[in-house]
Amino acid sequence: MTFNNSLRRGLLAAVVVTSAAMLIPPQTAQPKEAKANAGIVLVDPHDKHAARNVDNVLALYQLMINEPKAEEGTAKFLVPGYVQHNPLIADGSVALGKYFASVKSAHPSAHVVVHKIIAVGDYVFAHVNFVNLLTDDPNDTGVAGVDIYKMNAEGKAIEHWNTLQLVGDPKNSAPWVGQNIPRANPQGMF
Repeated sequence: MTFNNSLRRGLLAAVVVTSAAMLIPPQTAQPKEAKANAGIVLVDPHDKHAARNVDNVLALYQLMINEPKAEEGTAKFLVPGYVQHNPLIADGSVALGKYFASVKSAHPSAHVVVHKIIAVGDYVFAHVNFVNLLTDDPNDTGVAGVDIYKMNAEGKAIEHWNTLQLVGDPKNSAPWVGQNIPRANPQGMF
């Protein structure tokens, strides 16, 4: 079997699993103890590793951002050699823990809202809103993000990618582009 055929079969399997998971009620993968939870959870409940990975990512968010326990959370849910693709944060679980400990110290009201979380195989995709990550403004609309985590067999994150975008408001839908940019559609970012 060629690499391209293997890749096609892997992608097809991911689409089938994700499609099947969409038929499962969201509460099947809600973590029992973590306070961070998601509005929409797509995971095959028969895939015990994927369900565990969702629980672990939600618990990581809770400790790392919603509570002042960033270093504890990253030590528990990341491998020491964690590979970080965000250019603002160094590689390693310790570096990420220190980064978010610093954020939480500077902005005690910083928190994350997880809107959607999807797990397929070793990957977890989370659609989130980081609120008060950069400011203490009580009207902060936040930073929308998509985090992608690659997990190991033990359910710890080994690699991370993300994309971030400032969330607009009714007066300016795209603050990263310019001022007073009207919305082109009525949907929100989440």
